[in-house]
Amino acid sequence: MKKIIILAMFITSLNLSHAQKIEYEKVFGSYKFTQNENTLSLRDLTAITEDIPEAQDLIRKAKTTTVFTSILSVAGGGLIGWPLGEAIGGGDPNWALAGIGAGLVAVAIPLSSSASKKAKQAVDLYNNSLERQTNNFTTELNILASGSGLGLSLRF
Repeated sequence: MKKIIILAMFITSLNLSHAQKIEYEKVFGSYKFTQNENTLSLRDLTAITEDIPEAQDLIRKAKTTTVFTSILSVAGGGLIGWPLGEAIGGGDPNWALAGIGAGLVAVAIPLSSSASKKAKQAVDLYNNSLERQTNNFTTELNILASGSGLGLSLRF
């Protein structure tokens, strides 16, 4: 009898532990994604959400936007840093470059926010699909009595 109860608990725990909810928290204009206290990257999110095409599409868009944002940020930072370095070194800085760099960084900020929101939407889709799967899975353990004795019935 103990074996059957342990088996029922094991089957239930397998289903619930197979797919864990991804949690996120807002950090300085972006989101930090975690699952079981492990920080997840966009690459990790791609692997986890492979069964959900809508989430995959959103993560793909977020990754593309993140790459573009990184390019703009690095270029903008370089264009800002070059004239600053010249000014500190005593040279004649070209402040127009710094202005262009500031413009690139200004464009990168909302793009980065957009990428984070797309990744968050993908995680929400994933978490919603988990809730639907969990709600569809039910186990039922019954004690049956008959003229010849008692028994257990496990239905899943």
